[in-house]
Amino acid sequence: METFNKITIEEINKKDLLMIIEALDYTGKNTNNQEFIDLKDSMLGQLCSLAETNEEDFLSLLQK
Repeated sequence: METFNKITIEEINKKDLLMIIEALDYTGKNTNNQEFIDLKDSMLGQLCSLAETNEEDFLSLLQK
């Protein structure tokens, strides 16, 4: 088995990426575990930066 330090998002489709973000948000809110919210916020922030857009527009793009 190969080891890796980073994962690329090239192979993840929009639907799956949105599901991951929503799952982190849901889990964080329903377990009161801030680490899930922080991870979601971090991922979303980095993705928005890469896409050069804001969070609202990025999430709208994923929902299309």
